[in-house]
Amino acid sequence: MEQETIINIYTKFQLSNFKMLKKILPIFVLGLLINTISVTSVTAQTSDQNKTLNFVFTSDAHYGITRKLFRGEKNVSAQKVNRAMINAINTITTITLPIGNGVDANQKIAGVDYLIETGDISNRMEIPYQSATASWQQFASDYYGKLTLKAPSGNPTQILLAPGNHDISNAIGSYKTMQPKTDPTTMVNIYNLMMKPEIPLTNETYNYAIHKINYSLNISNIHFMFITLWPDSAERIWMEKDLKTVPESMPVILFTHDQPTAEASHFTNPIFPFKIVPNRKFENLLAEHYKETQSRMPKGFDTNIEQNGLITFLKAHKNIKAYFHGNSNWNEFYNYHGPDNDINLPVFRVDSPMKGKYSSKDETRLSFQLISIDPATQKLTVRECLWNTEPTNANKEIVFGDTKTISLKMNTVTNKE
Repeated sequence: MEQETIINIYTKFQLSNFKMLKKILPIFVLGLLINTISVTSVTAQTSDQNKTLNFVFTSDAHYGITRKLFRGEKNVSAQKVNRAMINAINTITTITLPIGNGVDANQKIAGVDYLIETGDISNRMEIPYQSATASWQQFASDYYGKLTLKAPSGNPTQILLAPGNHDISNAIGSYKTMQPKTDPTTMVNIYNLMMKPEIPLTNETYNYAIHKINYSLNISNIHFMFITLWPDSAERIWMEKDLKTVPESMPVILFTHDQPTAEASHFTNPIFPFKIVPNRKFENLLAEHYKETQSRMPKGFDTNIEQNGLITFLKAHKNIKAYFHGNSNWNEFYNYHGPDNDINLPVFRVDSPMKGKYSSKDETRLSFQLISIDPATQKLTVRECLWNTEPTNANKEIVFGDTKTISLKMNTVTNKE
């Protein structure tokens, strides 16, 4: 069957038909479809503007690597672990939220509007890890094929994606030895799914320099922004333009891969000709050139100059009320104050099913987050969802861990002068 014919057939199906497709099409054909066609649309779910919004938030799926231990087995694949997490996520609407002051406390969840994944879907293709193509196919099979959650409207829960540093390195290359040297499949698919270009990109037409995955949604009078990797000076040009489209009174929530402090190695090599070279260890993932040093190596997390550029931007946009990220891989609710302690931004760091700082050593700490927003009161609650507290019991109910509630109202001070 020719690829064009397969694509035409597939476009007649909706995401709800994905399971049926898997039954009637060979696995190699299904992989072709996943790599070529968008299977979702980045549009706001239609719902009552005053009803609670619920999001499941996770990051750093890292398809291609293994966990040392998981549920009594050794060297367990990322696909098996992520699939177990998806199975747990599918049960979230069957349990009652904990008692307290959070949004919808002591109530059952009416539905989940969105699932958000902020990158490192594919692990970097260092030998012996698999290609980005293989990792993307597994991710799509699990997240698009196994997720059964629905929004309160009855529509399928939509998936919102942002890329991570591993996804980008696979696309543009790395100073580390990879096989193949480049494979942009994950980035191409995220771009096509989220950006919805009139002509979908292919691995041959994709260009990271111009095909950035930046998009936003207005949902129940709240503005959600999704940024490629970290809001550096280049990303902030897009952000500035985007924020001009919303009232200054509308709260804004950021989702991206890197933490507010960023990582020095993710910036562009500051030494001419600014290339990715082994003896420099800059990854050129961000367009902004590293400014802290002209020495041969990035200085860990020393990014004060770069952070101050972000802080200036945040101060100019006081409606940015929260920041969600992955990358450093553990559950933490904290406030970002900046190098000079002149800002106070609520930040939410999420765990990884594969590379958690703590959960990789103690699988009972594996978690994702449930974000609940009350648009009427502009209150946001984030709850840690521990999904593997009894590794010997795969059907054990999710246990709620840490909880934090913040106000999204404009009179709540988050960005200090």
